[in-house]
Amino acid sequence: MDWISNTFDNLQLALYEHVVQPVVFGIGLGNLLEDAFAATGWLLLGLLQIAIMLLGIRLLERRWPVEPLTDRAAVRTDVAYTLIHRLGLVRLAMFFSIEPLWDAAAGQLRLAGLPTWQLDALWPGVTDIAWVSLLLYLVAFDFVGYWLHRWQHGWHWWWALHSLHHSQRQMTMWSDNRNHLLDDIIVATVFAMVARFIGVEPGQFVAITVITQLHESLQHANLRLHFGRVGERLLVSPRFHRLHHSIGIGHEADGRGTLGGHNFGVLLPVWDQLFGTANFDLRYDPTGVRDQLPEEGGRDYGRGFWRQQWLGLVRLVRH
Repeated sequence: MDWISNTFDNLQLALYEHVVQPVVFGIGLGNLLEDAFAATGWLLLGLLQIAIMLLGIRLLERRWPVEPLTDRAAVRTDVAYTLIHRLGLVRLAMFFSIEPLWDAAAGQLRLAGLPTWQLDALWPGVTDIAWVSLLLYLVAFDFVGYWLHRWQHGWHWWWALHSLHHSQRQMTMWSDNRNHLLDDIIVATVFAMVARFIGVEPGQFVAITVITQLHESLQHANLRLHFGRVGERLLVSPRFHRLHHSIGIGHEADGRGTLGGHNFGVLLPVWDQLFGTANFDLRYDPTGVRDQLPEEGGRDYGRGFWRQQWLGLVRLVRH
């Protein structure tokens, strides 16, 4: 695995020296060179993710699609969301605005004597093995992600934002990042604090992020794929997650007009099984939010990025 790490490091250095560093100097931010080098790593990882999506997941979508694409403009908006997120633009904005607040809050908590829980110290000699600790952190983050996702569907004010993610009627591999920016900030803040609390190293945090994002791209794909009777219960599949986006069943726990839903797991369906929200029906339903339907009022969630962001704020204020 060393050759992979070395190759990535060389690519990061080359991209930084020939592209990023000249731009940083050009705009007068030479005091941020160290941060710019870290941002170059996220940029490179984003480019690699997009390459994997295009060369892998996109081919699967063409081979086994659930439905034909009839609204390519909506998909292009999702592509814009993906580029903004995966190429590190959102992370860069948060670095200058939100992350200093995270660092200050973490420092104050340490000064107040709040203990941290080093998850990789649970079983010395075993959990300090890199891949074992990575798996532990993946499971811990997935557990937190499950509950955050349930709360996004269970609290009216949060659903007002998160419903944008469910408003896509043409799900594709690009649909994962179709989120309200305020929703993203809330979730990222929670995960940042959790990472500090359980002792996640920066390199492990990057690996967790990349693994999760790529799998979420797969599970949002326009792809008629499930993992079989056993596999469906071990890893979230495109079929399992598409049901989460189904009109009604995906965002209503007790029928029309209620909040909730099914299949909230990010990577592992086990949380849905443990807490009674799993639905393993072998179905590929139409996706979207019920109130989008003409017979249900035809609510407008917007067509372009800025319109969607504005309408999300409007829904939030109304709730």
